[in-house]
Amino acid sequence: MKLRLFSRGFRFATGSGKFYKKMDFSDPPAKASLCCEESVEGAPPTYAMYEALKDSCQNNATYFHPDDSENGQRLYQGFMTLIDHIDTVWPLVDHVRKVAPSYDFDAKAPGNGYRSFVSVVDSCVLHGLKLSRQVCTGRDALLFRKGYFVKEVESCGQLLASLGTCLHHLQTLLSWAAPGELFPIEPHSPEELFSQADTINQYCFYGRCLGFQFLPSMRGILKGISICMAGFSEAYYSHGNLISSVWTGGQYLIDPEMRARRIVNISQSASVEFCKAFWFLAESEIMKRVPSLMSSTVAVNKIITLPPEPIVMTTNEGKEMTILPPTVHIGLQGLNVRLISVNKRIGMAGEGSSTLPPAEGIIFHCHGGGFVAQSSKSHETYLREWASKLNIPILSVDYSLAPQAPFPRALEEVFFAYCWMINNFKEIGTTGKRIVFAGDSAGANLIAGCTLKILEAGLRPPEGLFMAYAPLLVSFIPSPARLLCLMDPLLPFGFMMRCLKAYASPNARGKVEKRSSKENSTSNATTPVEGNGFLKVSPSQEGASEGPSSFEEVSPSDLAELQAHKSGSERRQSSDTTISAASLTSEHTAAAGITPTEDKSQQYVSDFLERYVFDSDTDSEGRKFPVVKPNKNLHSQREPESENSSTLIGEPPLLHDGENKDHKKRIKTRISEAATGLMGAMSSRLAFITGSNNIRPSQEELAVRSNLDALIARSPSDEFIFSVPRDPLLSPYWADDELLKRFPPVRILTVHLDPCLDDCVMFAKKLKGLGNEVGLDVLEGLPHGFLNFSLMAKEAHEGSNLCVERIKQLLDLENHANTPDNTEL
Repeated sequence: MKLRLFSRGFRFATGSGKFYKKMDFSDPPAKASLCCEESVEGAPPTYAMYEALKDSCQNNATYFHPDDSENGQRLYQGFMTLIDHIDTVWPLVDHVRKVAPSYDFDAKAPGNGYRSFVSVVDSCVLHGLKLSRQVCTGRDALLFRKGYFVKEVESCGQLLASLGTCLHHLQTLLSWAAPGELFPIEPHSPEELFSQADTINQYCFYGRCLGFQFLPSMRGILKGISICMAGFSEAYYSHGNLISSVWTGGQYLIDPEMRARRIVNISQSASVEFCKAFWFLAESEIMKRVPSLMSSTVAVNKIITLPPEPIVMTTNEGKEMTILPPTVHIGLQGLNVRLISVNKRIGMAGEGSSTLPPAEGIIFHCHGGGFVAQSSKSHETYLREWASKLNIPILSVDYSLAPQAPFPRALEEVFFAYCWMINNFKEIGTTGKRIVFAGDSAGANLIAGCTLKILEAGLRPPEGLFMAYAPLLVSFIPSPARLLCLMDPLLPFGFMMRCLKAYASPNARGKVEKRSSKENSTSNATTPVEGNGFLKVSPSQEGASEGPSSFEEVSPSDLAELQAHKSGSERRQSSDTTISAASLTSEHTAAAGITPTEDKSQQYVSDFLERYVFDSDTDSEGRKFPVVKPNKNLHSQREPESENSSTLIGEPPLLHDGENKDHKKRIKTRISEAATGLMGAMSSRLAFITGSNNIRPSQEELAVRSNLDALIARSPSDEFIFSVPRDPLLSPYWADDELLKRFPPVRILTVHLDPCLDDCVMFAKKLKGLGNEVGLDVLEGLPHGFLNFSLMAKEAHEGSNLCVERIKQLLDLENHANTPDNTEL
């Protein structure tokens, strides 16, 4: 047996000399763009990799078969199981490999969900080959860790088995769709799909093999995010036991199986409010300061608040029409937009004098975040780079978030912001000669929908659209790429489903909260449409910062949500939604059932912190936050750039530092204000994280919260019980062909491992079939949302640079009349 293995290994080494170089342990995952190429003999080059894994496993199995120890026998069984799985998987993946190229957009941009799964299986085999060779190399060493490799080999076997189940689902999808179509031609439910094969074991995707399908530079980042997610869930569900949460959270670092159970159960059981709370970590004060430290320096970075007033527009036919401010769901609100520019320009409001003329172009941007989280601030990492390299202003919209503001609120706000921009080019430092829409993820969906509204209204359309990993069919119609979310560390299956429900089908959620009779009686006086998403402020209460009357209409879930994430409309009327620290603490203690002892401990914290001297500052979104004064020179003159970067239009300064002001009185006022604000923030945040989660749980939910790990693996089809309206403004893929023909030139950039990949491919195909100018780029080994990691990973930064190149083409299409090259990174 050993001689046979040696001879076959020698044949591989001599017959294809490049083979072992490709199989080097440090190699990245197999490229989806290359996975379907065939050699001269007609066999794909990766076939040798599968055979090499079988040979290596057989070698190890033969070695450990005589080993009578428990770990020795488990290693033997593990390698034999891997061989069986390879024999089962190979015919399935070979069939998909052969048909996958027929679903590509074109030869220059090979990519679709079928290719992606072939790439994932190839990456799993490559991972197994690396592992098997490590065992083969070190098994005779004195300190060989059998126990460690037992778990690694068994985990790899489970991974390959789960991918085999996914391949069975792909065979079903191939039978449902017409040749070249990634979506079924007839209505098929996901439940029907998952009934065709065994339930997929998701645990193996989030344990020891987490991130195996991504580039090496991304694996550490994704593992760190997963550990943070599991640890954060401990604090979120622990109801005050922070010490235990920190201790257990640390175990996720050293116990991959425990982490996998936690993540899968959280994904299947946690509410959209947990998703929002976790993603809100990107909005923390520490993360907010990262772009200014690591990204490009910009001269202008400020929030502009658009008043909720009608806008008079002129159509392409010269007629006037009035655009009313959005009122759906959360009533009349102001709208925040962020202006980022590397230079001050003539005419920029609030920027003083400048000699630089207005820019010829403008980028109109919408951020991602699953429609439920994040803001322009959390996407500043790459927006600063874009503004620097493009040398034109970027206007990013902080639209309202679901579930408080579901469809179509965000779309109406984006359309309203576009109309305002058309009438105010001078104030943002541009002539508006060329407008390019740009958006990622949910933001890409919004700019596509906004373009449809613009075309329907007969207004001036943008000169181009750039969309990154866009969900253009907001409905879980089965497609191969959609199945990738079953193993996605950043966009787990349950998270994706809850985001869709929250934004596109809010009625499907039912009443998430079960309020008491007292809460129902007080909330009946205020409907969601009349409020601002969190608080109902009557005319007599406008500007009030506290008072029982303004607090009676606030539900516990509203308070928790208010602390979890304030974005868009929720942050616009700060004076209308201010709540005193005392009221906030008392409401949380009442809602969460915090005992008087816990409430008293918070008072101890308050008394202790009030002994320190605090200063207050204003963040980029106009909110005050307390900071500890480092020295007596805290109020010294700031640098010009930092002062400019925090400038807010329409926001008064915290205090007027006139020379006739008494210095001591001013300091005392600031201390009082900061201490009150700090205690309000800390009390609410502590209550939110440790106990006052924003759902009044049922008995069943309480059991889940007390022990999420007690859940067993279940079919993900449970998440599909909701319907989404077939509205082109929600799903631009459904738009009428006559309207799509009028679309401006489009550039789409996505990644092979994106659950929205098929959306991008099919939308690009549709535009191309209608005669539109469209280009598609599909990048290797990067996750959905990679732009947010452009400062952390080289390949993500290169992807961001490619985005800049595509936007440049749209800004100056006269010099790029031909179809753009589709670059693979």
